[in-house]
Amino acid sequence: MFTMKSVAALAMMAASASAFAPSCPSKASTTTFLEAVAERKWNTMVDKTQRSKSIPFLPRPINLDGSYVGDKGFDPFYLSSIPKNFAGFIQPPSWEETKGIPTLYWMREAELKHGRIAMLAWLGWLATDAGLRFPGETFSTANIPTAYQAHDILVSQGTMTVMLLAVGFIEFCSGAVLVEVSKGESDREAGEFKFDPLNFMKGKSKAESDKLKLNEIENGRLAMLAFGGVCTQEALSGATHSFPYF
Repeated sequence: MFTMKSVAALAMMAASASAFAPSCPSKASTTTFLEAVAERKWNTMVDKTQRSKSIPFLPRPINLDGSYVGDKGFDPFYLSSIPKNFAGFIQPPSWEETKGIPTLYWMREAELKHGRIAMLAWLGWLATDAGLRFPGETFSTANIPTAYQAHDILVSQGTMTVMLLAVGFIEFCSGAVLVEVSKGESDREAGEFKFDPLNFMKGKSKAESDKLKLNEIENGRLAMLAFGGVCTQEALSGATHSFPYF
């Protein structure tokens, strides 16, 4: 059993030890600090004086200022507001100093590229299921019954290896263009490859040119949804893997 003197001695030791213990910030002060940090970061990501065009209950992402054709203000996760130099994905920063590629430029480049591929892919998928084929026994309906089966069959045949090399070469060339942009040697617009064999853009005013660009970006966005939808529907279909995919 502890005596009264023992209890008193322990109490004095505890009191003297607490005097040397480091003081910890209160929960309230910690929360206030974190809120202040988050607030400062938030101020760099949004324009609180304006609302997003597509999501009016959210503030406008700071980089979506309408400078790009097709800017609808849709960025609920504010990915376009993340400050990052994407030039490092093209060549290591240690090689040479560059101006860099801003976030929005990189995202528009990617969106246009994916949209164009999706437009071709959706058209090619339906054309394959409609019976259209490249010449040769390799691509015949007997060897490739549906678009759903085409990928795995062409991989096993080795045909996809040729396509991979072709796509890799194109990506290498487009990467070289982005290096020039990052170095400030080119004022090229995002997604611009000067590919206009039918001269659609020739002699067009800026308003007419912007209208054509808007048509392309909106059709590309729709095609990305459409291609994802047709792939999913055909994969989910138990009865048939061909048009109309129900």
